[in-house]
Amino acid sequence: MSLTLTDIYLGLGGRDVHPSLTAYPVSEFVIDSRQVAPGDCFIALPGERTDGHDYIADAIARGAIAIIAHRIPEGARAQVVPIQQPAPAQIAPPVLFLVEDTLAGLQRLAAYWRARHNPTVVGITGSVGKTSTKELTAAVLRQRYPTLWTPGNYNNEIGLPLSLLRLTDEHRYVVLEMGFYTEGEIAQLCDIAHPHIGVITNIGPIHLERAGSMEAIFRGKSELIRALPPDGRAILNWDDAWVRKMAEISPAPVFKYGFTPEADLWADAIESYGLAGIRFRFHHRLGDHTETYHVQLPLLGRHSVHTALRAAAVGLIAGLAWEEIIRGLKDVNARLRIDVAPGYNRSTLIDDTYNASPPSTIAALNLLEEMEGRRIAILGDMLELGDEEEKGHRLVGARAAETADILITVGPRAHWIAEEARFQGMPNAAVHEAEDADAAIALAKTLIQPGDFILVKGSRAMRMDVIAAALSVSRRLKTED
Repeated sequence: MSLTLTDIYLGLGGRDVHPSLTAYPVSEFVIDSRQVAPGDCFIALPGERTDGHDYIADAIARGAIAIIAHRIPEGARAQVVPIQQPAPAQIAPPVLFLVEDTLAGLQRLAAYWRARHNPTVVGITGSVGKTSTKELTAAVLRQRYPTLWTPGNYNNEIGLPLSLLRLTDEHRYVVLEMGFYTEGEIAQLCDIAHPHIGVITNIGPIHLERAGSMEAIFRGKSELIRALPPDGRAILNWDDAWVRKMAEISPAPVFKYGFTPEADLWADAIESYGLAGIRFRFHHRLGDHTETYHVQLPLLGRHSVHTALRAAAVGLIAGLAWEEIIRGLKDVNARLRIDVAPGYNRSTLIDDTYNASPPSTIAALNLLEEMEGRRIAILGDMLELGDEEEKGHRLVGARAAETADILITVGPRAHWIAEEARFQGMPNAAVHEAEDADAAIALAKTLIQPGDFILVKGSRAMRMDVIAAALSVSRRLKTED
């Protein structure tokens, strides 16, 4: 079933279906006019710096057959169809559907389109590991079922609706990442997506500055679990005390995963081989007996075992055989976050620059520790930690002192990383502080030797991706995930 202009009209709240609209299928929904192709629908969203309404003419010139907007720009060469009024007698593209609020219209349309289909929706949230879990879960599910999953980090009030508008009758499963900044956001996403399976990765002080407290983060993340139907499943990290508390509020049966035999699915005998992957054992409790499977996977770092447990749990609930699950976990096409590439001066670059928090940075340092060679950590400020800001940076500094031979910090907050590393015994000559990305690049190039392993990690605002690009032989900015 292809989405047509009729669906847009009805999904936005229109009542009188005009027969001429059904004849026009929509190819894609885009929010950047530069990406518009013939047959697309352009959604004119206002932003902090630019307003999509200023680019409606450009979208039409590129072949958009529909526009969703809440005002009519001067000179727009499109037929205006106000949603709150009766449809005109004759309608022909390009059509500008006029709504009260463009973002609310997008969300309403996505909810309408989701309701027209009957897939099993898997919602994933947590403080760390959402995107990797989403990618690996989709890789497992598509071993048997046609599966739709959110591209990149389309996990907010804009990205999730755009993802759902790609839904077709073919899809049996949909895997959606759900981001969190403040309470109520995940509940809103659940109202649109209606998840049947909810996966919680962990709870940490990410966005603590904005959320206000760990209790607020817990409440916000648990909105996914509260939204599950009684016949759904809540997949909970039994190694995380905050996540375990969600079992008390889940209306759906709970599936536990972790490193403890108390879980329904747990792992042990973990061995990490650095860039060569990991080995461990799965244990799956089935009534009064337990299945055990030995696996070796192309995932990086011990923390990836939790990612594999989450994806395998979804696969088991979906009825997949272990052979299918393990094949999915080995899928090299699953785009995970860490990117390993040839680096400057014949080094090896470990690019983990998507974003940073204390837990994810410590996990990256754990991976760096496994490298057989001189290890350089380039670590930037970690933002939005609120009251945990100094403590979080010092925890990272302590671990950097144990794992890195050379430490380069970037930004004012990362001074705590450097200070703590020195306090923990890292030699002064091995600790360097840079004010910004450009200074870090210049400094790193004077220090990197052939055979070194270089980890680059920090919040996106610190331009860590620029550092990684400058230290990569291919000189490319990382844009996926």
